Amino acid sequence: METNESKEDILTTIKRLMPEEVKFVEARYEGPDIAVYVENIPAIFNDDHLIRNISANVKKKLVVRSVEDKLMDEEEARKRIFEILPSDAGVNPENVRFVKEFSEVYIEAAKPGLVIGKEGSTLKKIVIETRWVPKVLRIPTMNSDVIKSVRMMGLAESSFRKKFLINVGKRINKPIAKSEWIKATALGGFKEVGRSSLLIETNHSKILIDCGLSPEPSVKGLDANAGSDENKAFPYLDSANITINDLDAVVLTHGHMDHMGFIPYLFKFGYEGPVYCTPPTKDLAALLLYDYIKLVQRSGGTPLYDEKDVKKMLSHIITRDYHEVTNLTNEIKLTFHNAGHILGSSTAHLHIGEGMYNIVHTGDMKYGFTRLLDPADVKYPKIDALFIESTYGGPNDITQNRQQAELNLMENIKRTIDNKGKVLIPLFAVGRSQELMLALESYMTNNPKYKFDVPVYLDGMILEASAIHTAYPEYLKSSLQRRILSNASPFESEIFEIAKGERSEIVEKGPAIILASGGMLNGGASLEYFKALAADPKNTLMFVGYNSASSMGRRIQNGVREVALPGEDGKLVDMKIGMNAMTIEGFSGHSDRRQLMDFVENLKPTPRKIFTMHGEESKCEDLARSLGNRLHVESRSPMDLDTIRFK
Repeated sequence: METNESKEDILTTIKRLMPEEVKFVEARYEGPDIAVYVENIPAIFNDDHLIRNISANVKKKLVVRSVEDKLMDEEEARKRIFEILPSDAGVNPENVRFVKEFSEVYIEAAKPGLVIGKEGSTLKKIVIETRWVPKVLRIPTMNSDVIKSVRMMGLAESSFRKKFLINVGKRINKPIAKSEWIKATALGGFKEVGRSSLLIETNHSKILIDCGLSPEPSVKGLDANAGSDENKAFPYLDSANITINDLDAVVLTHGHMDHMGFIPYLFKFGYEGPVYCTPPTKDLAALLLYDYIKLVQRSGGTPLYDEKDVKKMLSHIITRDYHEVTNLTNEIKLTFHNAGHILGSSTAHLHIGEGMYNIVHTGDMKYGFTRLLDPADVKYPKIDALFIESTYGGPNDITQNRQQAELNLMENIKRTIDNKGKVLIPLFAVGRSQELMLALESYMTNNPKYKFDVPVYLDGMILEASAIHTAYPEYLKSSLQRRILSNASPFESEIFEIAKGERSEIVEKGPAIILASGGMLNGGASLEYFKALAADPKNTLMFVGYNSASSMGRRIQNGVREVALPGEDGKLVDMKIGMNAMTIEGFSGHSDRRQLMDFVENLKPTPRKIFTMHGEESKCEDLARSLGNRLHVESRSPMDLDTIRFK
């Protein structure tokens, strides 16, 4: 473990290694990085290897900035930037914004590659001539209000962000002695699906991986001080015997409510620390968390937190790309890897101490074919303990292959359309919606048999979520990435229509396919369409994703043909289900039993211990037994509130 003296030596080493001509001013910790301020920044960017070599020497990420008084005047710099940029880069004057606190200029572009230039030549020229360090952001091919608001909020809060990062940097780099023990406490999502949360502790560090809500209460909205049954909605944070600000960091694996829905509540009650996630996860978090508040309010409930708490969370997020090693504390390093579940989803690798212990937490993962993403990564430096999701970990959870699933989907849609009916597909806005859009676009565009002359309506958050996908093509499958970069995004296909006006107009029209957010029929656009379409036997309800045990969707899957739903006056009204209801297997963003087993068998290296989570009790237990027998390692299924000591 590094001492205070060696930590001071890092900053001293950086100063010593800087050539005299750069006119070094200061190096200081800002968040998990080191910011280096110089008077002559062109001297650094004229040497392609200088920063790379120094960074490798001190084993820290360096961010180089010009001191403020050497920056070119903003209007003059804007003019010069537009002289440097290619005219076809897709940059407008309002897309160039200066952030003096970080000596950076943010450039939003339709074609970021042209802004970057060959081997970064255009960016390098901007720095050398203006002293402002450019940060390039992709403009989504579809309009996204969420991305606009998140980016503008980041610019508006730059002064706060600098102070925040400096404080985080001080906390990360405070001197500590070597830890004597490591333990993990299951706070939620063990032998259940929902409220996922795992606390990792040493003598000196406390890291929370995910902090979510259970699916049903997250829709209704609950008071956190409610009775014991309702408290099953939230992680068992009170049992951990820590205060909120004892936490060094929160690690968010991906942007679904059962993994992040309780994080704003931490900020509501005083948490001031960082939240680490990938860049797409930050935008998806904004989309879903703001929608949660609106949905609860519309249903007459009381949200756990309000928009200011979500904004506070967003302002404390530090984004990291896949494979980027980041210090969470002086003794714990985090690396995100692709999880294959949704856009930006990650497995979290924690390296504790100087090789003392290594933990991999899968979050939600997919180790199989999808049209959207590559399968989950299986290569890690070291794995002492693996925490693996078990949503479909039961012995009978073997889904049909994707090709057959898609043919099954299209045949059942065709049957309904031929019968002059409507197809309603309830979807989670993020992930399954885009998978279904890609499948429909492929078949309806390229296969004459399925070129239905009917609209495919998009309702709810699906459009906004799809727009966010177009801002991050580098996180998508290479074939899809190429289409987006060549202005042929399948999410903007002519087969799709945005649901506008009253939903009753769509209901009253002829045959159609309706993709509506609200995957479990617990609320949202899908429930509204269901109410209007349920009675007609010509219509079909198709489930393509997970429904929790007590959800409306699961009840219908189990054969219920009459449900009680709120009427216009809010009172429950019995409704008979005349429409066909079916489940199309094979579209889930989770791995099935076979894929889970394959994932663990293909992990490099093989984990020494395995712990199952995020699944119904029987599935977690069976998967743990099977993995233990197959790999001959300790494998078990903890329950909420269990604590596991590793060292």
